Amino acid sequence: MYHLLLLNPALTGKFNGDYRIAGNCRDQWPAISKAVITSSVSLDFPILRGKLSELDTWGVGIMAMTDKTANGILSTNLLSITTAYHKGLDEDGLHQVGVGFQATYNTKRLDGTKLNFEDELDQLGGWSIPSSEPINNQLLNLDYLDVSAGLLYNGSTDGYNNFYFGASAYHLNKPRESFTGDVFYTLNTRYTLHAGGAIPLGDATRTIYLSSLYSSQARANNIVVGGAIGFALNDEPDNPSNFYAGLWTRFNNVNDAVIPYLGLEFNGFRLGASYDINISSLKTASQSRGGIEISLIYIKRPQGYKGIPCPRF
Repeated sequence: MYHLLLLNPALTGKFNGDYRIAGNCRDQWPAISKAVITSSVSLDFPILRGKLSELDTWGVGIMAMTDKTANGILSTNLLSITTAYHKGLDEDGLHQVGVGFQATYNTKRLDGTKLNFEDELDQLGGWSIPSSEPINNQLLNLDYLDVSAGLLYNGSTDGYNNFYFGASAYHLNKPRESFTGDVFYTLNTRYTLHAGGAIPLGDATRTIYLSSLYSSQARANNIVVGGAIGFALNDEPDNPSNFYAGLWTRFNNVNDAVIPYLGLEFNGFRLGASYDINISSLKTASQSRGGIEISLIYIKRPQGYKGIPCPRF
């Protein structure tokens, strides 16, 4: 699953409330000690509410992410500033189109002191011979700026259901990475399409949520599809409590994983947990464990405020 501002900059400010704080933490392949651990946190909120049309929303936000790979040998950190403007298309504000932009400062660090090479092996199987590799025992750093953009359409037919379609492109400026200064790797643009919706059932004590995602980068493709059902635990529109249970599946070049999900919403908080069950050929190494992810979102809503239906994450 994606952090919402890593999915589409146009999602900035797209919620009902004064501000939104979102956090994610993911441990990929826990069977392989500290293979990939990714954490992110963001804050976004609408601005100029009193000066814009009540049908429009202008959101701004900030996001930070850290990613540690191979027990911290490679560390990636980024800080993003993002903004989006959502324009109402009808007199009730049930249909909106939004455009968003994001600027990101990225830093990466390769810790050569944690690397071991073949020429370091001694006759007893230890790592006691100094390596001739140029990055051995060095701390190498790089940094660059990154630019991204996205579009989002959000609509409702009755003020209760919801459907949305979005597209985004990250690394539009195709930044180049190099730890040595002579050989560069170009970070290709990542394109993403995503869509979903919410369908209340009967007396609206249950709601079906559907979502799908397709992303492509340098001939690598990824598809995630699935859904969840939400069960209302109270009858308080100003302070809803819900329980969620769902299942997604991920495809790339193979049928990669199934992803069960559980969530709980209360007092403006939404806590979610998902777990990859690896079903591809990698399951031998991963022991069928793909990764656990915990997410927490808090939205501050004014008492008595009822906004228009928005995408749920």
